[in-house]
Amino acid sequence: MPTSAAPSTDNLDPPSGYVGRFAPSPTGPLHFGSLISALASYLDARAHRGRWLVRMEDIDPPREQAGAADSILHCLAAHGLRADGAVWYQSARHAIYRDAAQGLAAEHAAFYCTCSRSQLGGHNVYPGHCREKFTTPNTPYAIRLRVTAAIVEFDDAIQGRYCEWVDRSVGDFVIYRKEQLPAYQLAVVIDDAAQGVTHVVRGCDLLDNTARQIVLQRALQLPTPTYAHVPVIANPHNQKLSKQTYARPLDPAQAFDNLCAALEFLGQPLPAQDAGNSVDSLLAHAISHWSLARVPRARSIAGAQLPASCRRFAS
Repeated sequence: MPTSAAPSTDNLDPPSGYVGRFAPSPTGPLHFGSLISALASYLDARAHRGRWLVRMEDIDPPREQAGAADSILHCLAAHGLRADGAVWYQSARHAIYRDAAQGLAAEHAAFYCTCSRSQLGGHNVYPGHCREKFTTPNTPYAIRLRVTAAIVEFDDAIQGRYCEWVDRSVGDFVIYRKEQLPAYQLAVVIDDAAQGVTHVVRGCDLLDNTARQIVLQRALQLPTPTYAHVPVIANPHNQKLSKQTYARPLDPAQAFDNLCAALEFLGQPLPAQDAGNSVDSLLAHAISHWSLARVPRARSIAGAQLPASCRRFAS
């Protein structure tokens, strides 16, 4: 397995108890939308004298691209974003996720679901056919968390107060898939707790996942981090910039300009033009001036609302 670049030495001493992370999926090269999330999480960690971790969420083999994990790590390093310690790979932790899901089923906090697509019938909320199945079936199964009727509320450090009735919006959701692979919600909750993550700064495309993750944290008796969701950059069709919408890979040779554009998107001040043009000096300035309060309180930014420096990435 590839490992991270050497641990960063730009963290201030003594370190605080803050632990942040960036957790990309290796489905393709790093693009500008991912750089925005990576940079925001990095700067928030460094500004709080905290640790910044990188975790590769490689739990969906059919969607993964050969060599993408190495490419992402190389691109992060070229942009001066170096993790504190070795990179975690979720593909090496399957047994932990499986045991956690089965443990919840043994406690009747989750159940085995053998429903076919036709039985689910396109429902947005699980209809509850298998809610009393607590022993391992002889047919292919998923494991779903039993969701009770309760509102989930949390204060997002950027987007403000968020409330959701998870039982009404999604119902009993999958935590272990029929392909015998962990669902994203389960893996991210277990690993955030295992790595001691205290603050999650990520894109607003994941805001709607947060209530489910909090429900799962409570079921597993794990701590809930502080969340901050930065706006995502969107293309002219108002689609999130992503690999699925053919976002262009970042050019590591343009790291300084890429970082300047990402800082402008996040509402952060740039250094004076005569302050040098090295990645390290730019990041040092960005850390000392970082403020979540300056980040736009929007779910997405597109078109004329984008800073001019960002428009080339969204075209």
